[in-house]
This record gives sequence, C-alpha cells and structure tokens, in this order.
Amino acid sequence: MTGTIAVIMIFSIPIIAIISGYFISQTKLKHKMLKDELELERLKHENYVIETQKMRLELEKMKLLDATDKKELG
Repeated sequence: MTGTIAVIMIFSIPIIAIISGYFISQTKLKHKMLKDELELERLKHENYVIETQKMRLELEKMKLLDATDKKELG
C-alpha cells in the first residue's frame, strides 16, 4: 500500500506540471489573441474615421462645384 502511494506521488508531480504548463500556454495564447483583436478594432476605427473624413471632403467639394455651376448658369 505504501509503495502504491509513493508511486502515485512520484508520477503525479510531472503530470501536474504538464497540466499546469498547458493551462499557462493556453492563457498566453488567449492573451495574445485578445491583443490582436484589440489592435484590429483600433485599425477598423481608424479606417472608419479616415473614410468618414474623406467622404465629408468629397461632399464639400461637390457642394462647391454645384455652387459654381449655378453661378455660371445664373
């Protein structure tokens, strides 16, 4: 009985180390994935702001062209 307990204790330490190493690596992967998702969202937002600014400038340009066309006709 004592021998069985000793064998279980000896083999349980490496098994626990392997399992905890696995959980640590999974946590690191989740952390990296979360950082990548955050960077992606930041880039999406930056792109949205740039596109919105571009569309606003194009709209202003169209209004100016329309105003000059009306002056030429009138």
